Amino acid sequence: MTEPIYDEFGVPLTRSGVGERIWALFHDDPEAFKREIRAYFERGYPGWTVRKANYEQRIIWLRDDRSRSNA
Repeated sequence: MTEPIYDEFGVPLTRSGVGERIWALFHDDPEAFKREIRAYFERGYPGWTVRKANYEQRIIWLRDDRSRSNA
C-alpha cells in the first residue's frame, strides 16, 4: 500500500490516475506529459492542483484548492 502524501499544511493529498496514453508521454516527452496532466485535471477536477506524479505506481497526487480560491 502506498503511504499518504501531505501538502505544506499537513492536509493529505488525493490519489488519482490517468490512462496509459498519457503515461506513455512521461519518459518520451515530459513537457507534453505535464501539459496533458494539467489539462486533464483542469477539465475533470476544477479547483484541484496536480502536485506530483509517481510513474512506477501510476499515481497522480492532487491538492484540493477549491476552498483556498474562495478565501
